[in-house]
Amino acid sequence: MSFNLRIAACAAALFLAGAQGAFAHGFEVGDIEIAHPWSRATPEGARVAAGYMVLKNNGSEADRLVSITSEISGRAEIHEMSVNAEGVMTMRPLTEGVEVPAGGEVALEPGGYHIMFLDLEKGPVEGEKFSGTLTFEKAGEVEVEYAVEAMGGNDGHSGHGN
Repeated sequence: MSFNLRIAACAAALFLAGAQGAFAHGFEVGDIEIAHPWSRATPEGARVAAGYMVLKNNGSEADRLVSITSEISGRAEIHEMSVNAEGVMTMRPLTEGVEVPAGGEVALEPGGYHIMFLDLEKGPVEGEKFSGTLTFEKAGEVEVEYAVEAMGGNDGHSGHGN
């Protein structure tokens, strides 16, 4: 490999390593770590959007995400998506929230647990961020920023405008 090609390869590797850090972001409250809250851009006129993140509990007691608010929606709910034995996908709100086990983590991701932002006042726009507040039963409240990624993907929300 020529000297110039090695320099270019090293520069590209450093750029990609730095870019990965620029896209990842996290927040903490009490024993809870919140990794990379994100959403997808929505088409104009959409009334709902979804939010995702990973919740990690570093404590010795379970905690529970019990509510969410956001600056882009009239309300937000924690939902669970599942597929039954007949292959039918269902989505339901978790009125009691979602437990984050002691020493464990819960992924809020497409096709599973997630946040539904309902009655959108402003749709998420790719490349922008929006704020929201997560409330945990024990750890309390924390403000987070959701990074908005490109529209697309199959997360089961196509019938919901996302």
